[in-house]
Amino acid sequence: MSNMFSTDKTGATKDIWLGTSMSSRLESMKVLESPRAGRVLARWIGGIGIFLFLVLFLPWQQNIVATGEVTAFSPKNRPQTIETAIPGRIDQWYIREGQSVSKGDTILTIAEIKDKFFDPELLIRLQEQITAKENSIDAKEQKALALERQVKALREGLGLKIRQARNKVKQSELKLASDSMDFQAEKISFDIAKNQFERQKVMFDQGLKSLTELQEKEQKFQQSQAKLLSSENKFLASKNELINAVIELSSIEAEYLEKISKAESDLSMTRADLYDASGSLAKLRNEYANMKIRSDQYHIIAPQDGFVVKALKTGIGETIKEGDGVVTIMPKDPDIAVELYVKPMDVPLLSEGRHVRVEFDGWPALQFSGWPSVAVGTFGGKIEVIDYVETELKQGKYRVLVKPDPGNDGDWPEQLRVGSGANGFIMLDEVPLWYEIWRLYNGFPPSLEEEPDAGESGEAYQAKAKK
Repeated sequence: MSNMFSTDKTGATKDIWLGTSMSSRLESMKVLESPRAGRVLARWIGGIGIFLFLVLFLPWQQNIVATGEVTAFSPKNRPQTIETAIPGRIDQWYIREGQSVSKGDTILTIAEIKDKFFDPELLIRLQEQITAKENSIDAKEQKALALERQVKALREGLGLKIRQARNKVKQSELKLASDSMDFQAEKISFDIAKNQFERQKVMFDQGLKSLTELQEKEQKFQQSQAKLLSSENKFLASKNELINAVIELSSIEAEYLEKISKAESDLSMTRADLYDASGSLAKLRNEYANMKIRSDQYHIIAPQDGFVVKALKTGIGETIKEGDGVVTIMPKDPDIAVELYVKPMDVPLLSEGRHVRVEFDGWPALQFSGWPSVAVGTFGGKIEVIDYVETELKQGKYRVLVKPDPGNDGDWPEQLRVGSGANGFIMLDEVPLWYEIWRLYNGFPPSLEEEPDAGESGEAYQAKAKK
């Protein structure tokens, strides 16, 4: 029995030891076993890691962020200051600030402050001077016409008198020639009569001829001598007449030329007076036109439809200088646009027509710059103008004008006011998210697949990039 007991005792002891050892091992395993919450956390972290890894390969649209303000696209639709063209004194206001005005409405009137223009009937006085000067010019024109007719008549008279004198000279020359031939004939007759008389006398002395015959020959000789003297006198008279005719021809030409010269001198003086009077008339008309325009400047009118923003001059009786601004007007229905200012390093990436997401002050917005499709509260636009020089007001930056894009997210809010702030996100090409993170980490600028051509629109560039 003792063996049996001892055997049982030893076995029981062994079983107890084995049971105790197994229980201790299970407790250690329970201590070393991971808790359930840790496994769940590990799974979530792993899932998030895988999700973030996949997100790195999602497309991300690069963009350029710029700030600016609302403006009008056309310069004529931007706020403008109305200036006075002449100095004066404010006489009466016809508007108030915030009032709507139409083109041609009178804003205020001013009174004259220069003594030169105090006469209320100055235009009438100028018109009277113009009328008097016009009448003077008419009289001078009539005098000039009369002198022209006088010069013409003198020239015609000169021609006629010269022809008459030349005819007289010609007649005198012909008469002189005729008398010269008569004189020569009488000289021959005289020589013949003289010769006959001398021969007759010789024959009478010789007793060959009678006294009667000698006396007949002597009588004929004396008659021929008388005719010769008469013919010589006529010849000399004709020569004198020719000389007188030539002298008369010269005197007629000199006399008429003197008269013509005097008439032409009077005509030139009259024309000079006429030109001087015409210049004075033009000066008076210019003064009249200037005065008429000046009188229109007493009423400062609205150049276009709009709203009175602010009166720069106030009160009645205040003196304003030439070129001073009197009121600021905001045109109605401006073609709203946004002017953004970008850095010079971003300008080469821009092109006309590129899409822009615009966020306006006062409109709540949530913008995911890389995913514009999920943006809330922003509005679509496109680049219309890129300045070629930096903006003076924003030194070191270039201005970009953005207009609404009707085909993208509808119209912009009607409540927009010129001058309100705006933020813009200029959309560029799509890249993987990991590339964008890497680019930002290294400080690299955005990149384009191709360099935009000068003048190429962003739409054309994007269409070419998609191809």
